[in-house]
Amino acid sequence: MFNAFIETMIAKQRWMLIVQGLGTTILIAVCAIVIGTVLGFVFALMKISKYKILRIISEIYTTVLRGIPLATQLMIFYFVIFAPLGMDKLLVAILAYGINSGAYCTEIFRAGIQGVDKGQTEAGRSLGLSKRQTLFNIVFPQAVKAILPTYTSEFIVLIKETSVASFIAVMDLTKAGDMIRNATYNAWIPLLSSAVIYLILTVGLTKLFGLLEKRLAKSDHR
Repeated sequence: MFNAFIETMIAKQRWMLIVQGLGTTILIAVCAIVIGTVLGFVFALMKISKYKILRIISEIYTTVLRGIPLATQLMIFYFVIFAPLGMDKLLVAILAYGINSGAYCTEIFRAGIQGVDKGQTEAGRSLGLSKRQTLFNIVFPQAVKAILPTYTSEFIVLIKETSVASFIAVMDLTKAGDMIRNATYNAWIPLLSSAVIYLILTVGLTKLFGLLEKRLAKSDHR
């Protein structure tokens, strides 16, 4: 009886590790996509700017961040840049993922903005709107609908990529499964459980974003 009680408590502790890891995974992904969205919007505007220096800075940012593997970037951020500051591992992971996501969001937003017909900009300017007013009131609302599928895909990919946060000992979903595997010497249950949870997250978000896209498409038809 006592042994059964102990086994039950151990099983609960292991599932709590999974839940804690899942919470960390979602936290990293959500915070990173917010940071990435802000950075992406700023650098996208820089990339289409008439000022060459801003375009060059944005080009360097996107080229470097998209050209280096995310796991390598994460370790550079943690062991090289922030190690002397003693910054929390979770915060380092959020910043690293956010800055990396910003490079991809930059290209997504740039393509969306430049994909809007130039006649829309000309129409806005002919109505007396400034360049800034035309961008925010006419061009960007149309670009949002065009970039939504790619943008949501970036968020889903980001959730899966959080699995490498374990490289710097962040207790995410993958790390939780690995800890249970090391404790039990059983790879099947913890690793498959993590895989199933990732699958449920990604499929669920894909369906949810798909419904959002259909709703926006219906509003366009109306």
